[in-house]
Amino acid sequence: MASDHTRSAILAAAERLYADRGFGDVTLRDIVAEANVNLAAVNYHFGSKDELIAELFVTRSIQTNRERLNELKAAEEAGGGRAAIEDIMRALVGPTLRGCLGPDREGSTAARFMIRASIESVPPIRRIKNREVDHLRKFAAAMRRAMPGRDDTELYWGLHFALAMAHHTIREKERLLRLSEGKCDLDDVRAIIDRVVTVSVMALTMGDVPNKPAARPVLVHGRLTRQDL
Repeated sequence: MASDHTRSAILAAAERLYADRGFGDVTLRDIVAEANVNLAAVNYHFGSKDELIAELFVTRSIQTNRERLNELKAAEEAGGGRAAIEDIMRALVGPTLRGCLGPDREGSTAARFMIRASIESVPPIRRIKNREVDHLRKFAAAMRRAMPGRDDTELYWGLHFALAMAHHTIREKERLLRLSEGKCDLDDVRAIIDRVVTVSVMALTMGDVPNKPAARPVLVHGRLTRQDL
């Protein structure tokens, strides 16, 4: 088996097994048997199980992030260099949700692998997520251009919460279906994206949260004065 073909066979077998059974239950020997290669080939191409998981996750993440950045670029070009905050949020969460939800996608090996990666926070994936944030900085910069008066901290929290909503929806879709008794349509991906975008934009545009609660009115002889009303 040629070297490139061997590498591809290992990646394809590992992705199938991880998607089906999870990271903890799959051993290198399982992958070797599935790919019809020897253990030395896995060690030669990847070095370890962690490196193999990392390779798969990076490959899928690059595809998603490229789609995100392409949509962001198109939105900014359409807006003359400044995209609407709604379009920025849509570019951020749309590719992830479209990639993992819907009858035409969620059954694919790639989607099931990424759902598994979202549910099972194994060390190699955590390290990559914590390290690879450059594409998110581009979104933060676009948000800054769209909302020039907004505090950076609020923008970062807004970005973080938008991603959290998208990933939680993917992870907990079965729970939501049960809770809503089927009323929430997890096959209508466009509507799901619209909901996440709407809530994200509302959180960013509703105004500043007061730093402290308003002072209580002072009682004069146990009653409110006219000025307190």
